[in-house]
Amino acid sequence: MTADTTKAPKADISAPATTETAEAGRPTAPTRPRNAGATSETGRRGRPKKTAKASASDTREAILNSAEGLFAQHGFYGVTIREVAREAGVDTALVHYYFGSKKDLFDAVFNRRAEVWNNDRVAAIDRYAEAQGDAMTLEGLFEAFLRPPFQWSLKGGPGWKHYAALVAQTNANPAFGGETMARYFDPAIRRLLELVKRIMPQASEADLYWAYHNLSGALTLTLGETGRLDRLSGGLCLSGDLDAACDHMVKFAAAGFRAVCQKG
Repeated sequence: MTADTTKAPKADISAPATTETAEAGRPTAPTRPRNAGATSETGRRGRPKKTAKASASDTREAILNSAEGLFAQHGFYGVTIREVAREAGVDTALVHYYFGSKKDLFDAVFNRRAEVWNNDRVAAIDRYAEAQGDAMTLEGLFEAFLRPPFQWSLKGGPGWKHYAALVAQTNANPAFGGETMARYFDPAIRRLLELVKRIMPQASEADLYWAYHNLSGALTLTLGETGRLDRLSGGLCLSGDLDAACDHMVKFAAAGFRAVCQKG
C-alpha cells in the first residue's frame, strides 16, 4: 500500500482530482481479522529494520488507513489498538512504535487529510478573492470554500468517505471535539470569516461566529452521509448526492449569513 498522494480537488474554478491511491476499503463486519502482508512466523510484522524504509512507510500508511476506517465506523471509543493492528496485519507493538497512544494515532489520522482539505479551501477562497476583488459575493465565496470537501468525498476514494464521517463524529464529540477541530480547522475558518467581513463590513464578530457555527454543523452532518435525508424525504433526496448537497448548501450558507449578520 502506498501513501495517499492524490492532488487536492479544487473548487468550481478548477478541475477536481478523480482518484485516490491505494486506500483501504470500508470495513464490512464487526470482526476484522486480516493477515495480509505479514512477514514473521507469527503472521505479523514486527519492529521495522532501519534499512526497510519503503516497507516501513507502507506499513505506517496501512495502519493509518485501517485506523481511519475503524474510527469512522465505530468512533474513537469503539476501537482498540488491537483491532487496528489486526485490520492492518501488524503486531500491536508496531502501532505503538509508530504512533504511541490511541489518541496520538487518532490525531495522526485526523491531521493527515485535514491539511489537504483545509489547504484546498484556503487556496480556493484566496483565488476567488484575488479574481473578484470588491465584486465578491457570499455565494461565490461559499462555492469556493465548500466545494473542495464535497469533491474529495465524491471522487477521492473510500478513504475520504471515512474521513468525512470521522470529521462529523469529531465535530459533535463533547470530550475532545472542540479542541481537535480548533487545532486543525480554525485557521481556514478564520480566513473565510475575514473575507465574509469584507463583503459584509457591518457584520459583528459575534454574528459571524454564530453564523459559521450553524453552517459547520450542517456541513459535517451532510458530509457524513448518514442516510437520514433519504429516510426523511422518502427517497426524494439522497444523502449521497453530494453535488446537489453542495449546491443547496452554498445557497443556504449565503442566505443564513445574510439573515444573521445584516442589521435592520
